[in-house]
This record gives sequence, C-alpha cells and structure tokens, in this order.
Amino acid sequence: MPTWPRCTAVVAALCLAALTFIAAAQAVQPDEILADPVLEGRARALSRDLRCMVCQNQSIDDSDAPLARDLRILVRERLKAGDNDDQVIDFLVARYGEFVLLKPRLAGHTLILWAAPAALLLAGIVLLVVLARRRGVSAEAAGTATALNAQEQARLHELTHPREP
Repeated sequence: MPTWPRCTAVVAALCLAALTFIAAAQAVQPDEILADPVLEGRARALSRDLRCMVCQNQSIDDSDAPLARDLRILVRERLKAGDNDDQVIDFLVARYGEFVLLKPRLAGHTLILWAAPAALLLAGIVLLVVLARRRGVSAEAAGTATALNAQEQARLHELTHPREP
C-alpha cells in the first residue's frame, strides 16, 4: 500500500498548525515590545484576556486592528508606570466597560452568563430523560398485550375477511 496519502495528511496538518501560529505571532508589532522580558510577559498575558473592541471575538494580542494596537500600548504604558495586573484590568474596565474582558468577571450582573450554559445543559438532560421514560412506557405497553379471547378473534376475522354479497 502506498504511503503518500499518509505523508500528504501529515504535511497538510503541519502546514495548518504553522499557519495558526503565524497568525497569532504577527499581531504584536516589534515597536510595541518592552525591553524588560518580565513586563513584556505580563503585558502579553494581559493582552490575551482583553477583547478587541473592533474584532470582538479576538484578544488584543491576536488582533491587527488599530484600536487593539492602542490598547496593547496602553497596557504596556500602565505596566511601565508601576500598575499591577489587577490595576491595569480595572483601569480598562472603567474606561471601556466589562465588555473589554474576554472572560467576564463573576458578579451579580454577569451571573446569567456563567449560569446559562449549565442551566441549558441540565434542561437538555431532563428533557432527554423525560422523552426516554415516555418511550419506555410506550414500549412496555406494547409488549404487555394480552391474547384475544374467542369473541374478539371472531370479530377480528369478521372485519378482516368480509363476506361477499
């Protein structure tokens, strides 16, 4: 059996993986990177948790939008000024609202965001159990049929074999 289909699949998978890493690596521009590797690491970690307000489903670390660049620079400025990670996040939330966070904080007004998936999963499980029980009852009812007595058999024969006039 030829090995080229397997080889082609491996090469295709490697190319796809490489493209995934290249897209994420090009968002942060070289002029944004801080000289201090510790601060840069903190900035990158924070940037992965902040939403690009233009792209909305990307972090500012992954986005090439001008606003994402401005936010990355702002995060780095706040870190250079001595803010800790929580202070940077609080500053951005105060300025842009909770929507800037890719993972919303657990609070009273975001409780539905956190509870809805579990509630929907639980409702789906309950629905499946109810439907399975109904189907089980129907199957049991069909399986417990009793034999016909003589009168019922005669009536059935009459209905299925009509007399000719």
